Amino acid sequence: MEKLLFGTAGIPISCSSRGGKTLDGVRFVRKLGLDAMELEFVRSVNLEEEKAREVGRAAKEENVILTCHAPYYINLNSKERVKILQSIDRILRSSRIAGLAGAKSVTFHSGFYVGMEKETVYQTIKKNIEGIVKTLRNEGNPVLLRPELTGKPTQFGSLEELIRLSRDIEGVLPCIDFAHLYARSTGKMNDHEKFLGALESIEKGLGKEAINNMHIHMSGIEYGPKGERNHVVLGESGFNWEEALRAFSDFDIRGVVISESPNIEKDAMMMKRKYSDMLK
Repeated sequence: MEKLLFGTAGIPISCSSRGGKTLDGVRFVRKLGLDAMELEFVRSVNLEEEKAREVGRAAKEENVILTCHAPYYINLNSKERVKILQSIDRILRSSRIAGLAGAKSVTFHSGFYVGMEKETVYQTIKKNIEGIVKTLRNEGNPVLLRPELTGKPTQFGSLEELIRLSRDIEGVLPCIDFAHLYARSTGKMNDHEKFLGALESIEKGLGKEAINNMHIHMSGIEYGPKGERNHVVLGESGFNWEEALRAFSDFDIRGVVISESPNIEKDAMMMKRKYSDMLK
């Protein structure tokens, strides 16, 4: 990608067809002056194959980049085998629909530690993601899988784990949620130098190619001793989002920034304006 693009997690709130018209959402994103939209399969993969193709055609016409978020009910480290199989199926179905729509990547929360040794959890999740990638490539689906940096220490998905996974599995790159990074660290990761350090770790571990193809989530967030509590608008959070943007600018990253704030498009537009001002 040539620059850093900004978009919404799902259909913009102000879109008159927000009730479920993904196609209208893509066109509305462009009317707002934004560049991207994430297909949100929060509870289920709710886009049929032909509709996905239509959405893809509209995105191409409007020059809107699509990404995808698989359902939240995923745990690739569940103690119950059936839940692992269901999780794999949800990622595969999300990836197939995303591929038909021309989405660049599919992000998901990989799983939980459930009291197990972290290395054991890592190997289990790695094995399951490897299987998913193999299935997708055998189907001719080139979509990138993006395990997400998670907001609670009880969840698999630290920055180090994601870099390691991406290094170990071809076809995998991280989705870096900087609000989660802030919450997971209980507020410690919240200044320019810390954000630069995270980007430096990604470049050192995965090379310049990863820095030039970032998938980022941003929002306001509240946290407690156990990490993330809930998302809020950027202006109501202690998360230093402006310094995160400044780090993006200083590091000259490329890719997509998806707003997950409750007022998704307002914060997306605010971030885009702020970032553009930094480039002047």
